[in-house]
Amino acid sequence: MIRILSAASGRAAAAPRWLKDTPSRKMHRTCDVAVVGGGIVGLASARELILRHPSLNFILLEKEPELAVHQSGHNSGVIHSGIYYTPGSLKARLCVRGATLAYEYCDKKQLPYRKCGKLIVAVEQEEIPRLKALYERGLQNNVRDLSIIDANGIREREPYCRGIMALDSPYTGIVDWRMVALRYASDFQEAGGTVVTGYEVNDSSMVTESPAGSNEGLKYPISIRDTKGNEVLCRYVLTCGGLYSDRLSQISGCSREPRIVPFRGDYLVLKPEKHYLVRGNIYPVPDPRFPFLGVHFTPRMDGSIWLGPNAVLAFKREGYRVYDFNVRDFVDALSFRGLQKLILRNITYGVREMYRGVFIGAQVKILKKYIPEISLSDVLRGPAGVRAQALDRDGNLVDDFVFDGGVGDVGSRVLHVRNAPSPAATSSLAIAEMVADEVESRFSL
Repeated sequence: MIRILSAASGRAAAAPRWLKDTPSRKMHRTCDVAVVGGGIVGLASARELILRHPSLNFILLEKEPELAVHQSGHNSGVIHSGIYYTPGSLKARLCVRGATLAYEYCDKKQLPYRKCGKLIVAVEQEEIPRLKALYERGLQNNVRDLSIIDANGIREREPYCRGIMALDSPYTGIVDWRMVALRYASDFQEAGGTVVTGYEVNDSSMVTESPAGSNEGLKYPISIRDTKGNEVLCRYVLTCGGLYSDRLSQISGCSREPRIVPFRGDYLVLKPEKHYLVRGNIYPVPDPRFPFLGVHFTPRMDGSIWLGPNAVLAFKREGYRVYDFNVRDFVDALSFRGLQKLILRNITYGVREMYRGVFIGAQVKILKKYIPEISLSDVLRGPAGVRAQALDRDGNLVDDFVFDGGVGDVGSRVLHVRNAPSPAATSSLAIAEMVADEVESRFSL
């Protein structure tokens, strides 16, 4: 069932009034710009574009019944400060600016958040050089209020945490990113944009001729169709497909690479009676030999505390449970040479991650390095998220933004955001500025 929301039909994205299609009638709409993908990046980009070009007609298409239900609604909820990323890189600049914009936006829209800070804690002497290197990197990235503290400083900030040295980032915070994404949607709608959910795009092409008695085929030359035969005609298309960004790109003739490979992260949750053990975010010093950050302690806006995650290959692109399985997704991932190379290089790490996913005592053992008072009886299995990890054919994690336009006449009017790497939620408003700039540079809006 397709549901359509425009500015006239409801102002609050979290509680809209939907206009529903009738099963006997196919949807046919026109617009200047269609944005495909209702996650936080797509919503932020649609918002930025319509605010820059209020005279144009925008439609946002989302395949799910609701907005922001996948990566945007299954993440740690952290507002990152920009410590980890290579100085001068686009990722670093976007994260630092994005964090500033996120706090300003939440203040302006009166969205709740907490600057609870983050400690990156060294528990072994061999981690100290890497911690100090992170500190220098953070300074080069202009991360606010960053400092190195000793064991006494750690206990002052986190009384139950044990470590020999830590990087203290008080500018790090937490927020409900799905709530933020829905507020972006509300801004988009209030500016005159239309949101269409339940619209799973499976084809795009140039319109070859105008309908009888109409010049729409000339004014709106791109046809976007969904799996139910509905159609949107538009002048330009922007896709922000997240877990399906590679498949959306292929529709307009793009290369299959970089390929999206889904990695599931399983969290534990701390029982309420043990919440006193954690005040803010507590992270390990990342090991450069491995592709992910490692388990950490993450307080949430609802008062819960998440522990983890691990990182294992998901057998379904939207598979949040251990036994979720999709044949196409499974074959697509394992037949990709890039993933095969990544697995071979990290086989020991991967087996260990799978083991910790099954036997939570192994995960608790790692957590006890930081908070010794935690025991197996203090934790429960919690939620999971799936990360859209872009890989190249050599098995390298694609750690930067990738834009693509496809080939032929369609490609000249389509822009695909093929990779918006973590922390995309923190950086979303800054990413939206960059995406809008890219759209304006390619298209004659």
